[in-house]
Amino acid sequence: MAKAPPPRDEAGEPRPGRSPLQALIYWTLVLGVWGLIFTVAFFAVFSVDLPDTSKLYEVKRQPSVSYLDRSGGLVAVRGSQYAPPVDLDKLPPYVPKAFVAIEDRWFYWHFGFNPWGIARSQIYDWTHRGGGPLRGGSTITQQLARNLFLTPNQTYRRKAQELILAVWLEAKFSKKQILELYLNRVYFGAGAYGIEAASQRYFGKPAAQLSLGESALLAGLMKGPSRYSPVAATDRAARRATIVLDEMVRIHAITPQQRDEAFATKVRVNPVLANQRAQYFTDWVDDQVRQLVGETTEDLVVETTLDLPLQASAEQAVQTGVAAAKAQGVQQAALISLDGEGRIRAYVGGINYLQSQFDRATQARRQAGSSFKPFVYLTAMEAGRTPDTPVVDEPITIGNWTPRNYTGRYLGPITLEIGLKESINTVAARLANEVGTSNVAATARRLGITSPIQLDPSMALGAVEVSPLEMAQAYAPFSNGGVFAKGYGIERIRTATGRVLYDHGVGGGQRRAVIGQPALSYMIRMMRQVIVSGTGTRASVKGFDLAGKTGTTSDYRDAWFIGYTGGFVTAVWVGKDDNTPMRKVTGGGPPAAIWHDYMTQALPRLNVQPIPGADFAPAPEATTDPLSAIINGVQDLLHGDHEAEPPPPPQAQRYPEEAPH
Repeated sequence: MAKAPPPRDEAGEPRPGRSPLQALIYWTLVLGVWGLIFTVAFFAVFSVDLPDTSKLYEVKRQPSVSYLDRSGGLVAVRGSQYAPPVDLDKLPPYVPKAFVAIEDRWFYWHFGFNPWGIARSQIYDWTHRGGGPLRGGSTITQQLARNLFLTPNQTYRRKAQELILAVWLEAKFSKKQILELYLNRVYFGAGAYGIEAASQRYFGKPAAQLSLGESALLAGLMKGPSRYSPVAATDRAARRATIVLDEMVRIHAITPQQRDEAFATKVRVNPVLANQRAQYFTDWVDDQVRQLVGETTEDLVVETTLDLPLQASAEQAVQTGVAAAKAQGVQQAALISLDGEGRIRAYVGGINYLQSQFDRATQARRQAGSSFKPFVYLTAMEAGRTPDTPVVDEPITIGNWTPRNYTGRYLGPITLEIGLKESINTVAARLANEVGTSNVAATARRLGITSPIQLDPSMALGAVEVSPLEMAQAYAPFSNGGVFAKGYGIERIRTATGRVLYDHGVGGGQRRAVIGQPALSYMIRMMRQVIVSGTGTRASVKGFDLAGKTGTTSDYRDAWFIGYTGGFVTAVWVGKDDNTPMRKVTGGGPPAAIWHDYMTQALPRLNVQPIPGADFAPAPEATTDPLSAIINGVQDLLHGDHEAEPPPPPQAQRYPEEAPH
């Protein structure tokens, strides 16, 4: 093929080529035209469904709910927390510099986006296809656009719209205004939106008082509020804050000396967040707030019945007690304390909320074991029996069921008082059969048991699945003079401006008596003996009028101790979440020990009175009759209590044996 002749001018002479400058101008114009075409097309395609930017200053959120204890102390804050916007000029200079250093060090030089950052992110995304979320390379302006107008979905379309909105923000606002908007609207985790809310929630102080180290911690949260939380991931948050401080030195925002001073200054996180105290309780009452007041757009304040000092003692006793009994197979525990009016003063749903949010205080249903026997004995007392009524501890068969005692021995003639304090199976089974299991179930429901109660003879030994809260409120009438006391945790709900939306004391009605005399005084007498010389001696706290009952279930799956003093009751359960057996753990062991440790701290604070309804008689001395001496000798020999173990749940369709031998 012949080569095309070079272009010629009008005179026919060859046209000279472009100079380098002309070539640069030419190709610059060509690229500019194509760039303009691309930009117009880009905006035309991705601007079609952009959000309405007129709602820039609108804030849509769920209201925050602040939970206070009975003395007004802050227990927890749930929901979104916003604070009035903070003026950038009123913040320490290092606060905004920390965010610029770690999030967008070219913030003051770009026009909303950083081409080099976008290029780096694209290279990463192309080389890691299918390996996780896209890497953004977003500037502070792009992050603000996303927070204000877009969803967090990481798609190319969302990224394109983010870039368009970032350019719009840069054209409309100054750099100072953009940074101020960013700090006031970004999410810091723990329900806090904006630098002021984050400072209050994490450090309990206004943002204007933030230290350099605290500012670095908050700036470090931007990479992942939950992953770098100074509450849940302390070490990781500290390492991230170190990176922030190093970056601040690198861009000359602070000096190396200032960085070293920040390292040397300990950062203290708000103790309400750091301790994660009463989180099971907060979950429980949080579910009730919407049911009581409906949906609201205002921030709420919930005044609860909780007593934070008692709560701290309860959590410590549970954690210590479970750790001490770990070798016996104890893995979990729950504790509920309530006063004679039903106010829940301490509430522990497990040993570690961060590891498991399952609430064993109210959500779990476990067999009550011998802690159910007081309902059997109360029914018998109301039918005319007394603690001195003679009975015979001997083998008994009811239908095709033959209950056996924990020791495998039978003591012959004894009294009902000895039968309860030593938790003898045959006596409880015979008694329930005589008074009727339906009447026993009615008694338990009258006092506060709400779970279904099966009427098989084995129910006398606790083959009934209940929650610790149910057991605590069902024992409350023994402690308060015989009055029904339903457990509750919310006293009052009001708006942040003071308008009362709910008050527990309004329309409560008259208190209802559920135990009369002399049955009440008989029960107090017998249940005192459980702690004085029976199966619950480990729970004794010297100098206080106490009564209670132990409980142990089949194959040692559950162990209980529920005890009370004047107007105050505490229920403790220990076991495993998978309902497998522990190693010979009885109610008189770890549960009684936890109860003792907790009540040793709680009783002096409560300033309790003797148990009402028993003529304020002093707690009896240890029984010294021959039969009791025999029983106590057997107990010492076995190094355990005389709990009889109830059968597996009634769904088994049989009457199994109660206790191992």
